[in-house]
Amino acid sequence: MRRLTAALGTTIFLGIFAGSAHAVSAHAGTFTATTSRHGIAPAFGTAAEAYNAQLGPSGIAYLPAGLNLQPTPSGTWANSSLQVTLPTAGIYTLDLDVRGRLSGTPPVNAYIVARLFNVTTAAVLPNSERLITQIIDGNPGAAPYGVNTTAPISERIRVGGPTAIRLQATRVNAAGATSAADILSDPNGRTSFRFERIFP
Repeated sequence: MRRLTAALGTTIFLGIFAGSAHAVSAHAGTFTATTSRHGIAPAFGTAAEAYNAQLGPSGIAYLPAGLNLQPTPSGTWANSSLQVTLPTAGIYTLDLDVRGRLSGTPPVNAYIVARLFNVTTAAVLPNSERLITQIIDGNPGAAPYGVNTTAPISERIRVGGPTAIRLQATRVNAAGATSAADILSDPNGRTSFRFERIFP
């Protein structure tokens, strides 16, 4: 089992490696790596990489203002005010909770989709689209109704330097029309965006 030991004496176990114990110790800004008598190296290229992987940049942001999708034409993507900047080069995990609200009068079939947009490269993050919420009722004359749901978005991205990532959303009216369509964040349910660099 390999271990990562910080200057304060805490130890983080990194897992089993070829049946041998490996320790990476950090003291006063210096790094030393030990290997087994078989000469097997740690999984990371250097002890510093292993240490930095544990202490990579991370953060969380919350949607500062709701995004009203009702004025936006069906199927048109809109920018939310939720954006984070990945501060350095590396591989990052991105984890979001996105709260959507829809309401309408039947017959109606409408839904909200959210995705991630790389502002720095002006490109959509591939495969980041998620269905946030949907209403379907084909019964004419039924009472108006609405839904509030929260859906996750989890992705991984490699960047070469500081990179801004923004949450976008669209409302699609497949049949009928909505009376309200929003991405919301308040004490009843937050829309959040967390990032963490996992390598190097």
